[in-house]
Amino acid sequence: MQKSPKKLKKRLQECVSEFVSFVTGEASDKCHKEKRKTVNGDDICWALATLGFDDYAEPLKRYLHRYRELDGERANQSKANEENNIETYNYEGKLPSSSSSTPIVMFNVTDRSSSGPQSRGF
Repeated sequence: MQKSPKKLKKRLQECVSEFVSFVTGEASDKCHKEKRKTVNGDDICWALATLGFDDYAEPLKRYLHRYRELDGERANQSKANEENNIETYNYEGKLPSSSSSTPIVMFNVTDRSSSGPQSRGF
């Protein structure tokens, strides 16, 4: 008896939801024992490893480490821009809102007017 793609998709979604609940439940228990209220990425990595999903835990740890590095660099760049009064525009040429997750692209425009070259941050 062949199953329909819709039933398979639904079953797969149920399995993924169960897996996510299983892992986050383990991470949540750890946080509860440590008297913490917030589950973070390190807790999820720990839970994956504890539950025997080392093949997933290690790549996730590397991803989380790299994400934090990039997030720190982005925060430092933003702080430097504020200190230097540089306005940062997204790739659409608009100032990003404070809650925007649009990637930021920095570029300089050189003014080659008669008074000589001057570089301004845009």
